[in-house]
Amino acid sequence: MAEQLQPANYAQFLTDLKSRIRESQLKAALSVNRELILLYWQIGNDILKRQHEEGWGTKVIDRLARDLKLEFPEIRGFSARNLKYMQAFAREFPETAIVHQLNAQIPWKHTCTIIDKVKSPEQRQWYMQKTIEHGWSRNVLAFQIESNLYERQGGAITNFKETLPPAQSDLAQGLLKSEYNLEFLELKEKAHERELEDALVTHIQKFLLELGVGFSFMGRQYRLEVGDSEFFIDLLFYHVRLRCYVVIELKTTEFRPEYTGQLNFYINVINDRCRHPDDQPTIGIVLCRSHNEAVVQYALQGFSQPIGVSTYQLTDSLPEAVAAKGLPSPKELQRELESVAAAFEKDNTRK
Repeated sequence: MAEQLQPANYAQFLTDLKSRIRESQLKAALSVNRELILLYWQIGNDILKRQHEEGWGTKVIDRLARDLKLEFPEIRGFSARNLKYMQAFAREFPETAIVHQLNAQIPWKHTCTIIDKVKSPEQRQWYMQKTIEHGWSRNVLAFQIESNLYERQGGAITNFKETLPPAQSDLAQGLLKSEYNLEFLELKEKAHERELEDALVTHIQKFLLELGVGFSFMGRQYRLEVGDSEFFIDLLFYHVRLRCYVVIELKTTEFRPEYTGQLNFYINVINDRCRHPDDQPTIGIVLCRSHNEAVVQYALQGFSQPIGVSTYQLTDSLPEAVAAKGLPSPKELQRELESVAAAFEKDNTRK
């Protein structure tokens, strides 16, 4: 039988139908997760009430886990350990509005990670909001917490308020960190600039994760020809939310005032040669080993181009007193996280 001709507008109809189906699947998944999170909060809240009003001891949770397992053998999640997480969940998040707005939008194990690792209510809400915004996996969330992202976010020294419109300035400032954690490179403190650059490009996915959502890698040693001379930008990015180019210069020394002059030159050329009329002004970042805040502030004065200065942390840059405690390497930490996750899954399955 000859194949029938495709009806007019069929392709567009199929595309729209696929989109609606995917959207429906996402809504269904979010609805299931929302109901599960609310159930867990209610169970935890009920346990807290019984403990407060009727003097229930901790052993009641073990008995409750066994009885629920007998009644619902096919349902995972009612282990004694998970019931204790529900109890902690209700205790740490007593406001139902927060449960509805934030917790119900992220998976349960993400919530458990935040309960374990973050003690400040303000920081917990912040990490939840960022998880929703960026779609972090549980391992990524744990990494961001361990690297103190909350404290580092938005802390770079910049001249953005003087050189960018208010809305663009606030957004750009919030996206730059005071210090970037580059321990995943496993480089020593005395690494040369080319070694640092090579390692960042080799591990570009991890570097993009550390930079934050929105950075798109355009190239390394980006060549600029001006007059009869050649110049090379260490790393060039484009940020899709800021809608601008981002020039990064890597320095393995303490910040020096002449670095801002070099970066200002690169920004001027990128604005002239690469920037589209619809793009926002190009931003420059000096990523250096350390800096003196007063020196940076004076060095930024008088420049019309937006420039920020941040530092980075390598493997052996921890204070001696802290390093002496034998903290795990990034690989060891990753193995430990995977081990804990596997043990958690095994515990739920067994119980």
